[in-house]
Amino acid sequence: MQPISIESLDQEGRGVAHVDGKVVFVDGALTGELVTYSPYRKKPAYEFATVDSVLKPSAARSEPRCAFFKVCGGCSFQHLDARAQVAVKQRVLEDDLRHIGKVKADLILSAIHGPAWGYRQRARLSVRYVPKKGGTLVGFHERRRSYVADMTDCEVLPRHVARLLVPLRRTLGALSIRQRLPQIEVAVGDAATVLVLRVLEPLTAEDEVRLRAFAAEHRVHLYLQPRGPDSIYPFEPETEAALYYELPEFDLRIGFSATDFTQVNMDVNRVLVRRAVRLLDPRPGERAADMFSGIGNFALAIARRGARVLGIEGSGALVARAAGNATANGLSARTEFRTQNLFTIDAPALAALGPFDRMLIDPPRDGAVELVKALGEQAPRRIVYVSCNPATLARDAAVLVHVKNYRLSAAGIVNMFPHTSHVESIAVFDRAH
Repeated sequence: MQPISIESLDQEGRGVAHVDGKVVFVDGALTGELVTYSPYRKKPAYEFATVDSVLKPSAARSEPRCAFFKVCGGCSFQHLDARAQVAVKQRVLEDDLRHIGKVKADLILSAIHGPAWGYRQRARLSVRYVPKKGGTLVGFHERRRSYVADMTDCEVLPRHVARLLVPLRRTLGALSIRQRLPQIEVAVGDAATVLVLRVLEPLTAEDEVRLRAFAAEHRVHLYLQPRGPDSIYPFEPETEAALYYELPEFDLRIGFSATDFTQVNMDVNRVLVRRAVRLLDPRPGERAADMFSGIGNFALAIARRGARVLGIEGSGALVARAAGNATANGLSARTEFRTQNLFTIDAPALAALGPFDRMLIDPPRDGAVELVKALGEQAPRRIVYVSCNPATLARDAAVLVHVKNYRLSAAGIVNMFPHTSHVESIAVFDRAH
């Protein structure tokens, strides 16, 4: 193949070039580089390729820290300097706001970032018994493939978890059900680490002995999940792990279960909560809403500032967890949590919740379009929107700005997942007078 010049990066971090009228997306190439490449999927108008060699490297190119980077699909950006990663994600956010939402922020917030390595405190590891590769593999999937990467270390997992990959391979490979154990959920708290093993068949007595010995040696809690998420139970030790994280600035300790949704990067989460509350600016005596409130990550911090908070969440289990966290932190008098489906909420249902001075919205990837459409005359003066998908944030911003008479006062990225193309962000909307 003739060398090509990379013009830009797409939203997945692939280099973009044009050859004979066709767009070429090149994995592992960076803006401004001259590369040779090998296509792996061709279509009439575009093709996907991988880098063969870099003839003219970008000044932002960095040597990947992980020995398995080229194989493992867990990261896509280790070849790009960490500061440049942040700039790429900021451009993605601004482009989506401009092209999808037809909006522009009055102020671009400085990026929120934290440690670039060892940050991933929540993860789902795949397990596969592959005799041709020496036994059981434990790790993330390979790039663009369903196979489990043959990896013995990981630079984005906490070091004590990464060091478990090889012992896990040995221990799980010795089990009678090694072909019926497809995944492990990892949950790391401030004081405990839990591994949830998905087991599709019962353990033998010998299996139990091996797993109990593993848990004792490596000082982790092992849970088993024989069926759906509700079937999870502590196996070794047989008592619940003390899973929690602290938000010291707000004097909060927030408990969670091994399968509750929590942010993967607790260092960044602490900064995110601080900024979200500062931007929301709740005042004592005001009434605030935390939409998609989860286990109370934002609601309890808002309440600590003196506001009365109503948290709305679709999961009854998370609502119960949030209420328990409010009680444990002495905030039950200023908080209330309810179960309600915010993906189907309409104007009458939202109005029935009463007026709010301020609102925080933290939805999953699908965004909160029905919620923002439902805002009426009692809409809050300020909304802080925490997003894990810039495209749906931009779509919802269009409704808020062009239909609901809000101004996009500020927006910026949150680098929750360093070395990946995943873009989290935060935006502030103020109601026009």
